[in-house]
Amino acid sequence: MEFGAAMFFTDYSMSPPALAAALEARGFGSVWAPEHSHIPLSRRSPFPAGGALPKQYYDVMDPFVSLSAAAAATSRLRLGTGVALVVQRDPIQTAKQVASLDRLSAGRFLFGVGAGWNAEEMADHGTTDFKGRHKLMRERIAAMRAIWAATPAEYHGELVDFGPMVAEPKPLQRPHPPVIVGGAFPWGARRALRYGNGWIPHAARPQYDDVTTFMPEFRAMAAAAGRDPAEVPVTVFGARPEADRLARWRDAGVARVVVSLPAAPADTILPILDRWAPVMDALG
Repeated sequence: MEFGAAMFFTDYSMSPPALAAALEARGFGSVWAPEHSHIPLSRRSPFPAGGALPKQYYDVMDPFVSLSAAAAATSRLRLGTGVALVVQRDPIQTAKQVASLDRLSAGRFLFGVGAGWNAEEMADHGTTDFKGRHKLMRERIAAMRAIWAATPAEYHGELVDFGPMVAEPKPLQRPHPPVIVGGAFPWGARRALRYGNGWIPHAARPQYDDVTTFMPEFRAMAAAAGRDPAEVPVTVFGARPEADRLARWRDAGVARVVVSLPAAPADTILPILDRWAPVMDALG
């Protein structure tokens, strides 16, 4: 089982290069950057984790810029969006950003994607059909795959449509970086099995205490969809340094766990990372 860490990079947090270098030095396998372009002050959409929306959501930097800086400071660490809000992004431009970062990082990019939860944020980007956002995400990902696969590239869907084009560079990873679909069980899992190369759930949500209790159902869903579960590895966000629980997750088939770090400076973050060292050693 691999270990990663996620942070809302802000102007008051540890910087992306500094955190990435610290993670790589301690044996972590990946760093993850979430995305919010802005937070509308109407705040009608409820925060999925419950309660007030944390300040870091308002302040987070662009994930592709943050991960590019992290890539320059490391040589082995994988670089993931956790998650990129595809329904708020132009697919042609995003395809170029993904390919460029994958090239500049020597093939270390992980494309974590999600449809998002903030309807007002999406509406400001022109996505006003909140209930239809998952179909839009699916088509935009399919369009990006078409761009990464061929020159010339074209895509003709109901919501995304463009004729033959040249869009370079192509990603270094072939056919493209893993598209890891975020979302809660069961709907997020179903989307990941339908068109993803992995699934990202949170360890806990108000509707469940431990997402790994659904792993047997996930494997059954994979079989019903004609997919090998190994082709759709599970990355669980929100891990805690509890060796016994993590061992159960590993044995249940979780491929990667991600520590959710606060948006804080190094004197807060480095002791947290150091507390993970014996846990990681215990799990091999």
